[in-house]
Amino acid sequence: MAVSVQTSIWDGVMELTKVAQQKGSDPLLWAVQLSSNLNSAGVSLPSVDLANMLVSYICWDNNVPIAWKFLDKALMLKIVPPMLVLALLSTRVIPSRCSQPVAYRLYLELLKRHAFPLKSQLNGPNFQMIMKSIDAVLHLSKIFGLPASEPGILVVEFIFLILCQLLEASLDDEGLLNHTLEQKSRWSAKPQEMEIDGHSCYDEKWNESNEILQNANTVMAIEIIGKLLRHKGTSRILYLARRHLPTHWVSFIRQVRLLEANSLALRNSETLTPEALLQLTSDNRTVLSRECKTSTLQKFHAVLAFGSLASSAGLCHGASRSALWLPLDLVLEDAMDGYQVDATSVIERITGLVKTLQAINGTTWHDTFLGLWIAALRLVQRGRESIEGPVPRLDTRLCILLCITVLVVADLVEKEENAPIDETECGSTNHWKEKEVPGTRRIDLISSLQMLGDYQGLLTPPQSVISAANQAAAKAMFFVSGIGVGSAYFECISVKDMPISCSGNMRHLIVEACIARNLLDTSAYFWPGYVNGCISQIPHGVPAQVPGWSSFMKGATLTPAMINALVSTPASSLAELEKVFEIAVSGSDDEKMSAATILCGASLIQGWNIQEHTVQFIIRLLSPPIPADYSGCESHLISYAPMLNILIVGIASVDCVQSFSLHGLVPQLACSLMPICEVFGSCVPDVSWTLTTGEDISAHAVFSNAFTLLLRLWRFNHPPLEHGIGDVPTVGSQLTPEYLLSVRNSHLVACGNVTRDRNKKRLHAAATYSSPQPVFVDSFPKLKAWYRQHQACIASTLSGLVHGTPVHRIVDELLNMMFKAINRGAQSLTSVTSGSSSSSGPGTEDNTIRPKLPAWDILEVVPFVVDAAVTACAHGRLSPRELATGLKDLADYLPASLAAIVSYFSAEVTRGIWKPVFMNGTDWPSPAANLSNVEEQIKKILAATGVVVPSLGAGGSYPATLPLPLAAFVSLTITYKIDRGSERFLNLAGPALESLAAGCPWPCMPIVASLWTQKAKRWSDFLVFSASRTVFLQNRNAVYQLLESCFSSTLGLNATPTLSNGSVGALLGHGFGSHFCGGITPVAPGILYLRVYRSIRDIVFMAEEIVTILMNSVREIAFTGLPRERLEKLKTTKNGMKYGQVSLATAMTRVKLAASLGASLVWLTGGLLLVQSLVKETLPSWFISKHRSEQEGSEDMVGMLGGYALAYFVVLCGAFAWGVDSSSSASKRRPKILGTHMEFLASALDGKISLGCDGATWRAYVSGFVSLMVGCTPNWALEVDVDVLKRLSNGMRQWNEEELALALLGIGGVGTMGAAAELLVENDM
Repeated sequence: MAVSVQTSIWDGVMELTKVAQQKGSDPLLWAVQLSSNLNSAGVSLPSVDLANMLVSYICWDNNVPIAWKFLDKALMLKIVPPMLVLALLSTRVIPSRCSQPVAYRLYLELLKRHAFPLKSQLNGPNFQMIMKSIDAVLHLSKIFGLPASEPGILVVEFIFLILCQLLEASLDDEGLLNHTLEQKSRWSAKPQEMEIDGHSCYDEKWNESNEILQNANTVMAIEIIGKLLRHKGTSRILYLARRHLPTHWVSFIRQVRLLEANSLALRNSETLTPEALLQLTSDNRTVLSRECKTSTLQKFHAVLAFGSLASSAGLCHGASRSALWLPLDLVLEDAMDGYQVDATSVIERITGLVKTLQAINGTTWHDTFLGLWIAALRLVQRGRESIEGPVPRLDTRLCILLCITVLVVADLVEKEENAPIDETECGSTNHWKEKEVPGTRRIDLISSLQMLGDYQGLLTPPQSVISAANQAAAKAMFFVSGIGVGSAYFECISVKDMPISCSGNMRHLIVEACIARNLLDTSAYFWPGYVNGCISQIPHGVPAQVPGWSSFMKGATLTPAMINALVSTPASSLAELEKVFEIAVSGSDDEKMSAATILCGASLIQGWNIQEHTVQFIIRLLSPPIPADYSGCESHLISYAPMLNILIVGIASVDCVQSFSLHGLVPQLACSLMPICEVFGSCVPDVSWTLTTGEDISAHAVFSNAFTLLLRLWRFNHPPLEHGIGDVPTVGSQLTPEYLLSVRNSHLVACGNVTRDRNKKRLHAAATYSSPQPVFVDSFPKLKAWYRQHQACIASTLSGLVHGTPVHRIVDELLNMMFKAINRGAQSLTSVTSGSSSSSGPGTEDNTIRPKLPAWDILEVVPFVVDAAVTACAHGRLSPRELATGLKDLADYLPASLAAIVSYFSAEVTRGIWKPVFMNGTDWPSPAANLSNVEEQIKKILAATGVVVPSLGAGGSYPATLPLPLAAFVSLTITYKIDRGSERFLNLAGPALESLAAGCPWPCMPIVASLWTQKAKRWSDFLVFSASRTVFLQNRNAVYQLLESCFSSTLGLNATPTLSNGSVGALLGHGFGSHFCGGITPVAPGILYLRVYRSIRDIVFMAEEIVTILMNSVREIAFTGLPRERLEKLKTTKNGMKYGQVSLATAMTRVKLAASLGASLVWLTGGLLLVQSLVKETLPSWFISKHRSEQEGSEDMVGMLGGYALAYFVVLCGAFAWGVDSSSSASKRRPKILGTHMEFLASALDGKISLGCDGATWRAYVSGFVSLMVGCTPNWALEVDVDVLKRLSNGMRQWNEEELALALLGIGGVGTMGAAAELLVENDM
């Protein structure tokens, strides 16, 4: 019955239409009558069935003008859904456009009239049914692979499909479609065969008019394409298609380029030009802006934009041009901490940081590279006059500039140039930025180096590299003059002999380093101002060939003179290094030792153009392969002992170890040293080898050198307490043997990025050379046993020494060796018991012959030996002098035993069970001679950085005492000579001594520093500075003051006269050293903090204090940078931005600088885990808590500044820790932490969380955070739950921030595409 009723209704509609058509009735009257009839029949309008019926009626039996007019009036009165009608027509008319040009023209007219007003259609009745019908007609779900379940998704797909249909039809009409890869029409745009017989009036005249109309239709279709791309609403909808349907968009762009290049119709258009079409489809066209239409936030969005170096940093009072790159300065300076050895490559860290800052600052790669060069040059300038001591010197800073930084740039340039085509075209989701053209980064690198010549103050070379800089300039001058000379020429002649000045600078060295890595070619020599002129001929009087790399490459033998020349001069090419390496692999024993000596010479320390290869070759030589004809029962490493020892000793200096750390080779170095320790530590020292210097070495020597170097690669002496506070471990605490091997094993894993990432490729190769298989601590049972004993020693008191066992006998042998001159009767020292030792037994015969024992056996008993000796001293059976002498004898017998001694003292000092001893000069050495002076200098250092600690007592007001183990430890260390032979052992003991003294009550550290300054006066500046750092370990208030000083000096707030300019120079100064007569140069607060923070245990406290100081700094910026009356006018003036534009921009720039500093300090202090704690715990607590307002008036303005500061601070913290993309391993942790924070924001906006902070601060924070995420880190949004993004967007809309709400949905992936489109349509955006 229902079916017959429906049939009757549509029969009536058809009859009404036919009658109206026959009578030529007014289309409007027809439409009104039809609407009335359908309403009376209970048909819901607009009607899907009516749309289908009318389109079928017209196509093609009633293809007459009045029928099209009926359809038009039905659309106007909303009797039929426009989108469905256009969809139905597109499938009928476009394929038949050649045979039905008039119908195609009418379709285009309807498209122009009804495709753009989408709001009424989206909100109309029956839209769910209409959606299904449109999808069924156009097959949208099948084409795009997305279910058309949301109105917004359907709108995006519909508009994009219509656009593609018109484009393909236009190409086909001009015969261009066959030029594309899509030979088969993807959008049903190919014309069907014309039914010529159907046209009874077909003649030549008809054909001519038909062709004219077809051409006009093509022009009109192209103009509609332009309108769809230009119209505010549809262009934004198409942006969503561009972002979330990248594969289809790439195909569309390819066809647009074809149309632009070849279309005659496009050139005939009066409203659209080829250039305009390209602009409308370019990736750098921003269609979703972040501007705010309402509220006082508008003016803040204006200054929140991240401009170039000149426009942004130049506005900041006290900020230099490169203040945007402050995090780079801090990270580079942080890498100069000689106490810290990193398991990961600094290249990887800086590369990630550079990408982050480029995205956050929104700068070009030219500005980014320039900022990187300037930061690295400043690092070198700060180290021109380094203080003496066991710290990295100028060579390491030059390594950062001329090797590490160049490798970072090389990685960035190669990643762009080696990116696959599809990634270049559509792989990036960040369409807010201008799309890079392949090769852009290399071009920007060249321009940045050209501009670098303007910074003459930074380019002055340090004294040690003046000769190299002059030589680089001379090389360029010869080339420009057309005179060909090789490296041999410069080995024979001084630059002073040149007929014209060849004064070089640091830019010449940078350019040479870039040429060596194929980043530049010799065309750089022709840059304006690069050389001073030309020369006409080679200077006369060139001496005969001298020993050097050129003669070596020509076949000269390795004579002593030649070896000295190659050791003192760095290699200039990889080929030279390869030849040395081949000699080390296949030469005679003497040649192997000579080659090892050469590799550890200037090529390692100063061979910045080839240093990455030098360290690789050394790593390979430390893991020599088993010879093919080897058949011995002992390890093959034994035969390599002389060469291995030379390599190990050669890389043991602070600068060399730091170089391996910078290149990320510490894990591999540890993996190479472990088998050497395992093998030589198991050997009885009854065999010796003679080096080329004439020195004899034993297995003990090789083991001690290798073991001491191995232990320096992790913080082996630190107690378990430093392995974490709460859920957040301190930075560097993960450096254990297991962790180092784990990192090394991870380098073996081949991944797709290895071939494209130069740094990963280097690490992969280094790991593969030693062993292609993973290596674990279990592979080294002797090392593992010692390590477990070492951990047990730190964790608890000694136990387990049983009389009569082999261990007990060795203990007695060593004690008798150490104290052979002491006649205490028959009782052994081990019979004296203490809280740490419980053994007794008869003594053994005095034996002046040192026992021949494997090193591992000796290390096992050293803690018991030291415990017995210290206990005997505590009971008066040994004098302090005898104790120190005995310990030194033990260390001389087996230098590696110093590690076990350090382990024992580290444990005993922290236990606090030993009585203090008086450092009176009689029993123990006295610090009285200079203790007062040391304490006074410590106070000066602190005062210079704005830190006042009243608790520091005056010198001499208290007795100088130290805990017995610490007194014994310092007494032992001062028995060592300050020479190269002892340096590698002092580099192990020194940090441990400082750490122990710092953990003891004041003034233990000044006492230790005083004793050592008496020993090594040339180290006094270093020792005093080290002692000053310990103040912060014991005084939280001092840490807070230091942080305050960092902020005030950077921002120029309440700074001392020497720091009043602010910015990077005030924060980091120019290093430290005694440049003033009679005193130590004041240390910049940033330098002091970078050398302190690793030893501070409660780092969560640090993050909380940084947030507090940041907000205090914002308030101070507001009330010093913006006078009160100006702030009030900004609040009340209608166009406040214009009134206070300069002041507000200045304040905002300084706020961003403060946030950048705060984020850098948080990241450096605690790394990924502290950022995680900040985002998950610290910030939510801060927003929930109430904060006291210190000043009245203008609080809204100050609150907004504070909110934006927090937003910039948090986004930077996250970007530093996780990266802006997903290339780093740390980015895998981002979704969980970011999702938690976004959920907090959404819940607060929903009213589910009660906030205690100022409302203006909260609103500015949320708006700023979302703006930054949209503009700088859009990839993050893809990892956030779609529902959370939609809730945040709704919150933005409640604040009248529709543009920001739309932008957030626009980057949320396909899941938010529909919501974004709906928002666009509903708000006519």
